[in-house]
Amino acid sequence: MRNVIIIGSGCAGLTAAIYSARANLQPLVIRGHEAGGQLTLTTLVENYPGFPKGVQGPELIDMMQKQASEFGAEFMEGSVSRADLSRRPFVIEAGKERFEARALIIASGASAKMLGLESERKLLGHGVSTCATCDGYFFRGKEVAVVGGGDTAIEDALFLTRYATQVNLIHRRDQLRASKIMQERMRRNEKIKPVWNSVVEDILDPAKGEVTGVKLKDVKTGEEKFKPCHGVFIGIGHSPNSALFQGQLEMDDLGYIVVRDGSRTSVPGVFAAGDVRDRVYRQAVTAAGTGCMAAMDAEKFLEAEH
Repeated sequence: MRNVIIIGSGCAGLTAAIYSARANLQPLVIRGHEAGGQLTLTTLVENYPGFPKGVQGPELIDMMQKQASEFGAEFMEGSVSRADLSRRPFVIEAGKERFEARALIIASGASAKMLGLESERKLLGHGVSTCATCDGYFFRGKEVAVVGGGDTAIEDALFLTRYATQVNLIHRRDQLRASKIMQERMRRNEKIKPVWNSVVEDILDPAKGEVTGVKLKDVKTGEEKFKPCHGVFIGIGHSPNSALFQGQLEMDDLGYIVVRDGSRTSVPGVFAAGDVRDRVYRQAVTAAGTGCMAAMDAEKFLEAEH
């Protein structure tokens, strides 16, 4: 039996671990299949408070974990395979282990949708990014590409015009799926150049450890061409890692866990933090903030039972 089990070890899960450990709740953190979350896929983080010269993403996660461990949080490698929230204590299964929890904090995050290219994987954090807000600053005075045609891609493209000399918006169709207002904003921005009816066949150059351009294919003619650029931003959306809780917790139309009154979900004793509940901001600092909220809400919930 555990007082608190935390699913996920990104900024949200680790902040929840720090707060709940300091409250003597002795939390167990199940790290998940993407241990450390999105920050482990980034290099220099310049927008997390307290680091004037920035901090490496994996280093920040490592410091948070050590801080949580210092106060008594316990960590377990692996992923949750089953969760039964129909009764309390909640039953959590991970690998061959079975746990019971008086309170549960879900901080399983959201995964950026990717193109599925080998070069994309190799260059992630080295010119390929899934977060324009996080990494746009590194492309000052350079030409970049954004892949996608929905609101996410247009928002990324508009943000990147603050830094880049030109933003090439690569879309597989000749019409955007983005909302009308976002399309109008894009058209008014001279820095954004649409590249219609095109898909990314490859990203160059993994051998150099940096992005030098993209290989494009015209979906109508089959023609291939090379487009030079220094950065590629994947803007085709995110998927919350919430499948495990489908049918057990209230979710929105995209699968994000719905919370009320801070971090409370539709099941008493279950709290949600970070990107699994946040379809708007998806920043390290907001994830940490909701991790704090979830831990404090869980503590109050457990106190009220005595």
